[in-house]
Amino acid sequence: MSEQTHAVNEAWIRYLSERTIQEDDFLVELKRAAEAAGIPRIQISPEQAAFMEILLRGTGAREVVEVGTLAGYSSIRMARALGAGGRVRTIELDPGRAAFARAQVERAGLEAEVQVFEGKGLDVLRTFDSGSADFAFIDADKEGYADYLDECVRIVRIGGMILVDNAFGFGRLLDPNGGDEVAAIRAFNDAMAARDDVLGIIVPFGDGCWVAVRVG
Repeated sequence: MSEQTHAVNEAWIRYLSERTIQEDDFLVELKRAAEAAGIPRIQISPEQAAFMEILLRGTGAREVVEVGTLAGYSSIRMARALGAGGRVRTIELDPGRAAFARAQVERAGLEAEVQVFEGKGLDVLRTFDSGSADFAFIDADKEGYADYLDECVRIVRIGGMILVDNAFGFGRLLDPNGGDEVAAIRAFNDAMAARDDVLGIIVPFGDGCWVAVRVG
């Protein structure tokens, strides 16, 4: 036993990645098509997606809310983990990306499991019933994180999980000159840690991801 903490570097991440279930041809093609369509390649890492799938399967989640669809990569991976009767409600502001994601969802045969809502994240979240989700994933504009979290705490049942991406601020979290987005992430991280209605920790996958349980 040891209380020592080891720094996570690229070699450790590569070791972890090599021991994570690899993406299938569909997911590889989805990312290739998204890049060809001009969608930034900023989806979550395969390791983080696998981790999320494990959490979903392990908790028996059936209802997921996602803020920030992008190309639909994470929506599809989460939907696959839910099984029969599961549903992902995902929100995308950009009409072009929303259309692309819908096409990918259809190509995956998951039209019944994934609903792509087009509009402002906060506006759409406010239409969802309280306690109507088991799991939420936030990965959208960083300045909006605090408001998205407030709504997700309302929407996710007590005992449900809330994940928030980019906790490391694109690798610039500790840089005082990191810019407005990084400053917003830094403020969000401090506020998240101080909340008493969620119990969370930052997990060092990809760009860092908050993993929290709604406790009250």
